[in-house]
Amino acid sequence: MSGDAIEIRPLERPPEAVVEVPGSKSLTNRALLAAALADGDSTLERALFSDDSIRMAEALRQLGAGVDEDRVAARIRVRGTAGRWRAAEATLYAGNAGTAARFLVAAVALGHGRYVVDGNERMRKRPIGDLVDALRALGVRVDCPSGCPPVTVHAAGLPGGTVEVAGARSSQFLSGLLLAAPYADADLEIRVRDDLIAKPYVDMTLALMAQFGVGVERDGYRRFRVASGQRYRGRAYAVEADASSAHYFLAAAALTGGTVRVPGVGRASLQGDVHFADVLERLGAQVRWEDDAITVRGGTGLAGGDVDMNAISDTSMTLATLAPFARAPLRIRNVAHIRLQESDRIAAVTTELRKLGGDVVEHDDGWEIRPAALHGGEVDTYDDHRIAMAFALVGLRVPGVVIRDPRCVDKTFPEFFERLESLRR
Repeated sequence: MSGDAIEIRPLERPPEAVVEVPGSKSLTNRALLAAALADGDSTLERALFSDDSIRMAEALRQLGAGVDEDRVAARIRVRGTAGRWRAAEATLYAGNAGTAARFLVAAVALGHGRYVVDGNERMRKRPIGDLVDALRALGVRVDCPSGCPPVTVHAAGLPGGTVEVAGARSSQFLSGLLLAAPYADADLEIRVRDDLIAKPYVDMTLALMAQFGVGVERDGYRRFRVASGQRYRGRAYAVEADASSAHYFLAAAALTGGTVRVPGVGRASLQGDVHFADVLERLGAQVRWEDDAITVRGGTGLAGGDVDMNAISDTSMTLATLAPFARAPLRIRNVAHIRLQESDRIAAVTTELRKLGGDVVEHDDGWEIRPAALHGGEVDTYDDHRIAMAFALVGLRVPGVVIRDPRCVDKTFPEFFERLESLRR
């Protein structure tokens, strides 16, 4: 693999493999923030070391938490701040890490001083105005002229009260407010103004908060109340394997007719993306669930159908790259919000699949993709890790698929291509 491109070679035979994946990005970043705010020290085992988690860890150091990394052992030790950021001024760079940017904007409101949260060129196009509006409604002074980062927070503590937040663009706005809420000056009630997308990620946030000692009263996905005065407690915390990373290898089994087992995620997982396995089963794969592992065996081929991917939208690009190999058209719907993520993911998938010979109808909220005989070609990745990983799967079946800028996978899964190559063994 060069820095510019990598060609994926088709598998010579269906794989029979066990694939280990790194720790969950979503849980690592949530646990880092809870541990940094906690009373006492925490040790995060099996933590993820990727661009996103490294950005979060560095930002928390700048705010005054002690964060010591042992990458060989996949361990992070965090010395909590007892809810009091020690820095009165900081400029925090999130790169293109949505969790880091959104969670940090809410978290720095707990401080006393001036804090800037910024990111790369793409992050500066990703809307954050819904979260800014919620903070302003609570009385926090926030400057955000473009509705996207950079965001400047002139913090004097986070007042409590009742606030509405939009849920239609990102669940991370709600999760960011929830994670900061125990340290508000008074009880905080958050009401979701419209239909909340990606609900499993909010469930994950609530579960992690409970594991660190904070309870949340809720009324479905419409109202959440966090009592002030609760505190996260430092603890030893084992991060689950990343279900979003795991799903590529489960998809590889379905695509190639092989068998892949991924340990570290399973029936007991906090992560919604494990349910990509249910989608594969619906399309014809065989799935075996364990508490801490998932095994997928490819069947005689993939069926078509109509699939709502809103709850697990990070996996929708992967499903789109499997769709040309199905026996009938596949409609993937209700993921309009992924246009606002690391890239316009709907447009990117349409463009790159057509490049490879795909028959794609683009909709505002997804795609209809018909069976087609794909051919090789160069895939542009738009500096988007999920585009790169999803299209790499096509190369397991089709000769000549070249992934440009493959190192964009460092955002969440630096070892992705090495693990993909392990399917040959």
